[in-house]
Amino acid sequence: MTRVDFYLTQSKQLNTACKLAAKASHQGHHVFIHADDEAQAQQLDKLLWTFNQTSFIPHSLATAGTDIKACDKVIIGHDHDPEFKHDVMINLASTIPEFFSRFERVAEIVSGDEEQRQQARQRFKFYRDRGYQLNTHELKG
Repeated sequence: MTRVDFYLTQSKQLNTACKLAAKASHQGHHVFIHADDEAQAQQLDKLLWTFNQTSFIPHSLATAGTDIKACDKVIIGHDHDPEFKHDVMINLASTIPEFFSRFERVAEIVSGDEEQRQQARQRFKFYRDRGYQLNTHELKG
């Protein structure tokens, strides 16, 4: 059954997503980052190349006509189920995608924004009411 981790942070949501994606991919996981919309996916695409001054995270942006390879460790998408098997999903959307349960782990990132926290509470309740294993992590910095 899918394990769901909520990461509470005062940092920007996208920066935290980059850090989690880097850590997971370096540990050998395949990561799908589910963005809220195309604009956020594009922003994250740029950020993954530049957020760390000493390295970058190789990734692909899943858009219409994009040639995505099964070996890509990190894929960003926003409007569809990824076609390849990934074991970790980082959900940046305000809602839970229908395909979340095919991942071993789901990471929900919650920033200090009150609207985001309220939406996260609804997602937490959804997962809890369906019996998913939940963990909460408070991130510093």
